[in-house]
Amino acid sequence: MQVSVQTTEGLERRMTVQVPAEQVDQEVANRLRDLSRNVRLDGFRPGKVPFKVVQKRFGSQVRQEVINDVLQRSYGEALSQESLNPAGAPAVDIKQGLESGDLEYEAVFEVMPEFQVKGVQEMTLERPVAEVTDADVDKVLTDLQKQQAKYNPVERPAQEGDRVVVDFVGKIEGEDFPGNEGEDQAVTLGSNTMPPEFEQALVGLKAGDTKDIEYTFADDFPTESIRGKTAVFHTTVKAVEEPELPALDDDLAVAVGVAEGGLAELKNLIRKNLTAEAERASRARLKQQVTDKLAESNSDIAIPRALVDGEISALQQQMQQRIQQQTGQQEAMDLPGELFEEQARRRVLLGLVMNRLISDNGLQLDRERVQQQLQELAASYPNPQEVVQYYSQNQQLMQSLEINVLEDQVVDWVVEQADVEDKPTDLDTLLKPQQPQGAAGGDEEQAGKSED
Repeated sequence: MQVSVQTTEGLERRMTVQVPAEQVDQEVANRLRDLSRNVRLDGFRPGKVPFKVVQKRFGSQVRQEVINDVLQRSYGEALSQESLNPAGAPAVDIKQGLESGDLEYEAVFEVMPEFQVKGVQEMTLERPVAEVTDADVDKVLTDLQKQQAKYNPVERPAQEGDRVVVDFVGKIEGEDFPGNEGEDQAVTLGSNTMPPEFEQALVGLKAGDTKDIEYTFADDFPTESIRGKTAVFHTTVKAVEEPELPALDDDLAVAVGVAEGGLAELKNLIRKNLTAEAERASRARLKQQVTDKLAESNSDIAIPRALVDGEISALQQQMQQRIQQQTGQQEAMDLPGELFEEQARRRVLLGLVMNRLISDNGLQLDRERVQQQLQELAASYPNPQEVVQYYSQNQQLMQSLEINVLEDQVVDWVVEQADVEDKPTDLDTLLKPQQPQGAAGGDEEQAGKSED
């Protein structure tokens, strides 16, 4: 087998492979002989079909099968011989040998980039740290009181905190649109369960009042037909109800599921949960800093187009599923690839960097940590054991969980090498959701993907 490799542009390689004719011909002949011993043809006894008859009838088909097998086998051998690590499937062009003679083909593909990870040893990080205060616990208790509140009808105009029951019919330029009607919809003012503009428009209305409320849908609203358009919702207030909060006592604890220990135990559980949330948020902030700095320090790494295209396809599919779940519409939407280009490139870059850190530093998956994370995840569901069993029987879900754990291990390793300074902050600030910076969001599940 003869192999030659040409660098065309960047990471792209054009590999020419030539396999001697006798190697292909011999394999074709062997398969035809095996076939002649088993094939059944009219006029011949089983196993007695002449070789030339079998060759004439099946020769072309068998040769095609052999060429496919030889091509796949020789491609792998050629990559190994030339020490090439492809980033994706090749584009193969057979130059000769389909009918006779030497088999010669060209395979064009990208290779994985060679690089050293930069920016780890000199990395500086700030670890946000928040102490859970009595005020933080009291705030959660107040929220629990509101959740357990009873609502009583009132004759006065609605104000912040009231629950308003409404019917509405929306029109865009006088026409109906998907989801434009609602009946007996309970809207708690200030809860942001409805668009803030809609809730604010209900303040000051009382039972029996009607009002036309305008609302402009965002340009990226999932339902394409109403993006950026303004709807007028003819709204009728059917009732205004004010909250009656329960007393802050042991009965409240029982009402929210604390069977023993009363209010004191409820406060202990709240403090414990807030502390765990603070620790998770602190780790998440630290992880975001690590991935941001790794991406910035290694932004000059050449990224295979094949990996970016694969990531774009995955992001498109994820977005499509999310839209279908949120809107109920099943038809596929047109989601241009360029919408995901920046995020896909970042994810691929971080995948390459993390995989290199894993291989260079001998990092291995911590199985105990996988089980611990699975137990923590399952604990948030009503039937944790069913969740554990479901994950254990689903290879794709378990692989995703393992990738997340391995990625966290990489981040932990980087943090150990970096200069980390604890930065005190308050709990509200720490727990506030962070706005992704450009394509900074969605970096999870990268370790182990880009070099599969």
